[in-house]
Amino acid sequence: MDEQQSLPPHVLIFPLPLQGPVNSMFKLAQLLCFSGLHITLLLTENIYNRLVLHTDITSILDQFPGFQIKTISDGLPEDHPREGGKFLEVFNSLKTNTKTLFKDMLTSDFLCSDHDGKKRRVSCIIADGVLGFTCDVANEICVPIFYVRTISPCCLWIFFCLPQLIESGEYPFKDDNLDEPITSVPGAETFLRRRDLPGFCRSSDLNDSTFQLFKTEGQENSRAYGLILNTFEELDELILNQIRTICPNLYPIGPLHANLKRKLTTLRPSSNSLWAEDRTCIDWLNNQLPNSVIYVSFGSIATMTIDQLIEFWYGLVNSRQFFLWVIRPDSIAGGDWKSMIPLDLTAGTKERGYIVEWAPQEEVLAHHAIGGFWTHCGWNSILESIYEGKPMICWPYFFDQQVNSRFVEKVWGLGLDMKDTCDRKIVEKMVKDLMVLRKEEFLERANHMSKLAKNCLMEGGSSYCNFERLVKDIKSFK
Repeated sequence: MDEQQSLPPHVLIFPLPLQGPVNSMFKLAQLLCFSGLHITLLLTENIYNRLVLHTDITSILDQFPGFQIKTISDGLPEDHPREGGKFLEVFNSLKTNTKTLFKDMLTSDFLCSDHDGKKRRVSCIIADGVLGFTCDVANEICVPIFYVRTISPCCLWIFFCLPQLIESGEYPFKDDNLDEPITSVPGAETFLRRRDLPGFCRSSDLNDSTFQLFKTEGQENSRAYGLILNTFEELDELILNQIRTICPNLYPIGPLHANLKRKLTTLRPSSNSLWAEDRTCIDWLNNQLPNSVIYVSFGSIATMTIDQLIEFWYGLVNSRQFFLWVIRPDSIAGGDWKSMIPLDLTAGTKERGYIVEWAPQEEVLAHHAIGGFWTHCGWNSILESIYEGKPMICWPYFFDQQVNSRFVEKVWGLGLDMKDTCDRKIVEKMVKDLMVLRKEEFLERANHMSKLAKNCLMEGGSSYCNFERLVKDIKSFK
């Protein structure tokens, strides 16, 4: 027997270089490694350097002998900010500069040195579906490729529908009424509005670079052998059935973070955060009553002005609810915000609040003291909240988050959509609604969805079976 045939399949995983996608695909890499596959996780040098600052990479790799990490250049100078509004520059550089490097790696010995010292060919590639050049390279060298989309299926489906939005005349918008219904997205005809479309749609410019990037999503994602999604059938069945009309071979295997925890019960938990976690907040939560604290975090990219910060802060303090708030050092535009906070807000925070620069979010959401989550509606955050049974207030920032927030309120009934508003009275009202006035209603619904999320990962559950099918299909490529 050829020695290559006797070895486990070797899978190359290439995430989009942002906190959310890296977080999800790092977990996917560990899951597949635990299932007997050999994994090379390919990170851009910038992401890898940030990761090693806050993560014990060696400890993680020691737990998985078939797991290795390699790096590749994103083609940008070291001091490039890379996130927020600058990310399109990263994408363009990846497409222009990294594609050649990627092909060279796959056709050289770069990926052939494994932990056991044996030379390994790549059996298949799993790449973020936005990185279309990976499919070009895979086809050139005759290696099967799966795509992963770490955004929500509901937003992905809207990307697929962008051409018919244009054809129907619903896009570009003909006026400024953002509450105008959108009826040409199958499965969402009764509740979708203009303001619920991805943020870049508001430019109403068909030549907008971001719009151009995503308008061919349906054609691009259908090129791969299959499409891996971080969701579960019971949450997104309606939208998944729509996506299957274009990409019939779907693998909904989420929630990924919980899937990994269930399978790795005998191993040490690991963090793959690009920010340093402040664990003192757990000690503070330990002293609070069950379901009494609202957790506030707007993710790793979102920014706000000082005026927005103060409006939010007054709303929290005036609600008289206990709160744990993550405020990243780089999240406030406009100077030294700490010196601009009114004394009554400082006093109110000392009485009922706790602020950190970054928190161990999965652990926070699992804590008995947390009764609600005020979130930017990143997809990882939503899934973590659903799994732990925490209702949400949604203040989306960009990209898929506008769509997600509408689904949280109108489709899943798991919270309140506060998009496009920043007013202390509205904040106060929504916090009181979530944590006091409608608390039982929201908790009952959240607990129901939490049970579905947990059941789908058990043997015979939908995500369990889809993951087993994914592993079987990958092994068939050997």
